[in-house]
Amino acid sequence: MTDIEKTAGGQGTPPAGPEAIRAIPVRHYGRYVSAVVAIAILVAIINAFSQGKINWHAVPEYFFDHRIMTGVSKTLLLTVLSMLIGIVGGVVLAVMRLSKNPVTSSIAWFYIWFFRGTPVLVQLFLWFNLGLVFEYINLMPFYKDYWSNFMTPLLTALLGLGLNEAAYMAEICRAGLLAVDEGQTEAAQALGMSHARTLRRVVIPQAMRVIVPPTGNEVINMLKTTSLVAAVQYPELFRYAQDIGQNSGAPVEMYFLAAAWYLIMTSVLSVGQYYIERYYARGSSRSLPPTPWQKVRAHLTTFSSRKVMA
Repeated sequence: MTDIEKTAGGQGTPPAGPEAIRAIPVRHYGRYVSAVVAIAILVAIINAFSQGKINWHAVPEYFFDHRIMTGVSKTLLLTVLSMLIGIVGGVVLAVMRLSKNPVTSSIAWFYIWFFRGTPVLVQLFLWFNLGLVFEYINLMPFYKDYWSNFMTPLLTALLGLGLNEAAYMAEICRAGLLAVDEGQTEAAQALGMSHARTLRRVVIPQAMRVIVPPTGNEVINMLKTTSLVAAVQYPELFRYAQDIGQNSGAPVEMYFLAAAWYLIMTSVLSVGQYYIERYYARGSSRSLPPTPWQKVRAHLTTFSSRKVMA
């Protein structure tokens, strides 16, 4: 048998393949226009602030003042302690809400309803002025004193911020617990684990993936909410900035200084939140997204390889 090869034009060369497609990227003119508009607005805002009657030299002069640094440390301390109260209380309230006991779940529901339904500033003033209702605080043989002496500005701040935060953390924790598949609980109970141990060893570790992101937002929000305790005479960053502004004759400048410090602290907390989220997301995705530092290294590597090839 003789194989007969059919070639184009009767020649012995194989036919040419299809012509390569030349892809032309789409030009997004709207992006360039929006970028120019955004830069123009930013320049106009900067120019307006530079021309305003603000003594900008006062900001670096007092930026590391010992009173400001004391306020920063007290703000961070108040944030940590209030969040601890809020997280512990939130976990307890979430478990109570999910309890089959109607009394327990009703108490948790009423707590969340009250503290989420009233502003934090109002709660701070209520705690500070409860001496009108309770003249004395009497803990039998341990402690007895006037309410005004017992309810210090620090205790008022912790109760006002921490107990209010517990109501929000309760809903966050409840959502995280409900996100865990019921089969996990059933499997743990089939192995003979108690309800408390099932929560501690099986449910809560898996719920952390859902709980951590909103909890990080609550920490950042708590850091900013601490400025409200200046109303109950607790000296933190905002209160110290106010005092310095009144004494130095530069109140607006000190507000900008306080805003700069709040931005620094929230930025640091945001970085910490990012890496904690990555830690708890390890079991939920096959490959974690690259960190900002990994993206920078990848771009630097690509740029150096192109330079070598050139």
